[in-house]
Amino acid sequence: MKIIIPGGTGQIGRILAHAFHEEGHEVVVLSRGAVADAPFRVVPWDARSLGGWVAEFEGADAVINLAGRSINCRYTPANLRALTESRVDATLIVGQAIRRAANPPRVWLQASTATIYAHRYDAPNDELTGLMATGATDTPKTWQDILKVATAWEQAATEGGPLPHTRQVLLRTTIMMSAEPGGAFEVMLGLVRRGLGGRAGDGRQYVSWIHEHDFVRAVRWLIDRDTLAGPVNLAAPGPLPNAEFMRALREAWGRRLGLPASGLVLEAGAWFMRTETELILKSRRVVPTRLLQDGFKFEFPEWAGAARDLCARWRAARQKASSFAEATEDKEGFGRR
Repeated sequence: MKIIIPGGTGQIGRILAHAFHEEGHEVVVLSRGAVADAPFRVVPWDARSLGGWVAEFEGADAVINLAGRSINCRYTPANLRALTESRVDATLIVGQAIRRAANPPRVWLQASTATIYAHRYDAPNDELTGLMATGATDTPKTWQDILKVATAWEQAATEGGPLPHTRQVLLRTTIMMSAEPGGAFEVMLGLVRRGLGGRAGDGRQYVSWIHEHDFVRAVRWLIDRDTLAGPVNLAAPGPLPNAEFMRALREAWGRRLGLPASGLVLEAGAWFMRTETELILKSRRVVPTRLLQDGFKFEFPEWAGAARDLCARWRAARQKASSFAEATEDKEGFGRR
């Protein structure tokens, strides 16, 4: 297949691009900056206007649009505006490119977020009966602000009406857990390693997640399954309250205890790290009903098993990097003697 990935330079994009490239597919990443040592083609775009990159869409099998500024920031008016514009502009221009193509891609997978669902403890949110957070007034203002970003993002994908020759899927993605550096798992594991991996707040808020292997498998499934369109939750079927989630991660790493963090501590830490407690305290109880109904089987449906796998892979990667650094140091030292 020929797969186009706009905004494919973040952690999720890199994982997808490398996975599809290793399977022998033609991968084209659209990027606003240079990408060093990429085994696939990287084509420049500005994520807001039509250009030479549009030619890549002719005859492509799939477009996976991941473009958008990182949500890991303070929800200031300026940042909220940048978050909205980066997502909406890129989504609108991808839609225009598809509509202009004489031979358009057969499927458009558009990134979205599980943040679009309501904050709740009582029952899970799925694509069929889940509570949408639209109009919520019983949550902090910053939570309502980021909800507006999520809503505008999805609305941009459907602007212009149905696409007659391209199936569209909205990927309502939860936290993707990967052993690769720089992601959410490494941050959480860092807390556990330092003895700080206790519950956040009261620990009742649900954490929805998906293992990176299942994420790639689900994306591949959605490309291949012509029957699935519209919103699809990319989430493991076993969300957990934060206290249980962190306990399972500590056990996977081999730590018995972790200091809890109160709301005030979280607020101070979030301010210092220039991020928001919404990412930690909102209860995202999300399940993948449509994937399960379609027959998708998760390799990691439960967090305990996923955490053990990720911890083992993180350790192995660190040991490999350490061995490489030692070998390089020894070689350089030998050359100086």
